[in-house]
Amino acid sequence: MGRWRRAGDPAAGSVGAAHRRALLDAQPDIGVAGEAADGEEALRLISEVRPDVVLMDIRMPGLDGLAATRRVTGDPDLADVKVVMLTTFELDEYVFEAIRSGASGFLVKDTEPDELLRAVRAVVDGDALLSPGVTRRLIAEFAARSKEPAAAGALSELTEREREVMALVGLGLTNEEIARRLVVSPLTAKTHVSRTMVKLGARDRAQLVVLAYESGLVRPGWLG
Repeated sequence: MGRWRRAGDPAAGSVGAAHRRALLDAQPDIGVAGEAADGEEALRLISEVRPDVVLMDIRMPGLDGLAATRRVTGDPDLADVKVVMLTTFELDEYVFEAIRSGASGFLVKDTEPDELLRAVRAVVDGDALLSPGVTRRLIAEFAARSKEPAAAGALSELTEREREVMALVGLGLTNEEIARRLVVSPLTAKTHVSRTMVKLGARDRAQLVVLAYESGLVRPGWLG
């Protein structure tokens, strides 16, 4: 199964980047398909290789990671490519905008090896919201600063159960946690999540979370 190891900015030549590459390459189900030093080079290689997952630094020389992510997620020919942002700080101000732009999630650069591997596999399997605790705090932070929720007209196509599931996704629950909360099987929970994403045109789970906040279905204070 092909994967993409994306390194840029000062991380491209760092020990941490080298360790991540070695770790990923050592897995039987993961292969590093390429590496780039800046956003423009990354876009060229992504178009050539069509990886399953891109690990994209937010800060890079030239075209930054946010702009590169918008180009990837906005290209219909790259619809199957998932972008995971790498950031030095948990509450990087650009991460929320990256998720709104279509990134499937983000990881801090000092993520533990086991978590990095879990994240890469999870995003391929569709569990796109990574580092859930950090992501929930970040989304809550920016949602709290945002304007009033947008009209929830798009939610009218959802069933009551799908709205309930979407709200739980917005709170950061996994499919297994949703299943326990609703007393259904994990497969049923996953089906509800998938149908909700299709109806709303959400690229992945991360965008579903953003839509939950933007529609007012979930409010920041509910995170506790």
